[in-house]
Amino acid sequence: MTVSKTHARRFLFAHQRLWPPRKLRGKVGILEFIRHVGCIQFDPINIVGRNPDLVLQSRIDKYRSAMLEELLYSDRQLLDGWDKVSSIILAEDWPHFSRHRQHMRERHGDPSNPPMGIAPMVLDAIRERGPLSSIDFKRGDKVDWSWGQQSSLTKASLDVLYAMGEILVHNRVGSRRIYDLAERLISPDLISTPDPNETMEDYQEWHVLRRIGGLGLANPSASELWLAMLGVKGDILRSTLIRLVERGELVVLAVDGVHNRIFFLRSEDLPTLELARTKRAPKARAALIGALDNVLWDRNLLRWIFDFEYIWEVYKPVRERKYGYYVLPILYGDRFVARVEPVFDRKERELTLKNWWWEDGVQPDDRMKVSLTNCMEEFIRYLGASHIRLGNEASGKVGMEWVSDLNLG
Repeated sequence: MTVSKTHARRFLFAHQRLWPPRKLRGKVGILEFIRHVGCIQFDPINIVGRNPDLVLQSRIDKYRSAMLEELLYSDRQLLDGWDKVSSIILAEDWPHFSRHRQHMRERHGDPSNPPMGIAPMVLDAIRERGPLSSIDFKRGDKVDWSWGQQSSLTKASLDVLYAMGEILVHNRVGSRRIYDLAERLISPDLISTPDPNETMEDYQEWHVLRRIGGLGLANPSASELWLAMLGVKGDILRSTLIRLVERGELVVLAVDGVHNRIFFLRSEDLPTLELARTKRAPKARAALIGALDNVLWDRNLLRWIFDFEYIWEVYKPVRERKYGYYVLPILYGDRFVARVEPVFDRKERELTLKNWWWEDGVQPDDRMKVSLTNCMEEFIRYLGASHIRLGNEASGKVGMEWVSDLNLG
């Protein structure tokens, strides 16, 4: 099956509930979206909201971060957990990750491993004192840990117990995780539910299908897309994809003009593919897209289908950045039309559009400007900002006069 680039773009945005954006509503809409894509990536950097908030504000009408906090830490219908990387998943998916937790036990669970040596003490403290974080343990010992850096031994122990599923995130204070026993946060029925995947092959097929659904179209060479799936890489990935095609659960797709590349689509998403071909395009609307949004999981796909180059430059030295520290894409209709570097001063409740870059060839007309105005008004309300201003780099850009039309009432 071969589709045009326009068809592929519209399918991807429709699959991601961005064609048009902000059509889902409330906590029901959040659960519907996460069930549809499997997970959304968590990242604690908070410039204009954390990544999950940015993902959801572009899909959920009148989204506020309190909605997600309630689903995670009050309703317990979502878990602050692990999938592609640190991710938000449905609590009901807990049994499917049994193999990952077992793998973590085999990798880290040796009692001679220093973090495991103090694990009984850590678990007893949480059991007796309730939810705790690493700063609640008065120990000064250090251990070499992730990213080549040292960590407190208690933090390393909490990390290991979390990876093994003994504890879960009870809540967060900023980026700091507060942990409690998993048995207190997940229902006994769910804790005792056996792994639905009887064999490793079953698990790998389940996770490949889930990950493809997380984006919509999957290219086998998209290394970032396939992160953190147990044993799924190289020949295993290829053989899993072939089995799923042979069983009719995946369809192979080509995109006209994208040479020597194939993509995989879940068969269950074929109706959306057809709808993207036959449906009259909805009225174009604008949205700010989070830097780690699902739709950005394959940067090559962005270049091939959208003619859009995007690199998250947070970890680049300043002198090597092309755009800025925290820059977000702007979509309009079925294209990326601009990118913005926003900064939110929470004390002053001021949103600054520090810089703005139009994509090559974009000439903002009146309809686009109205849509951008509406989009930014929604974004301001999501942040709780009381005023907005253009930074020096943005104020001189052609086509930015729509900012003066923003209604902050």
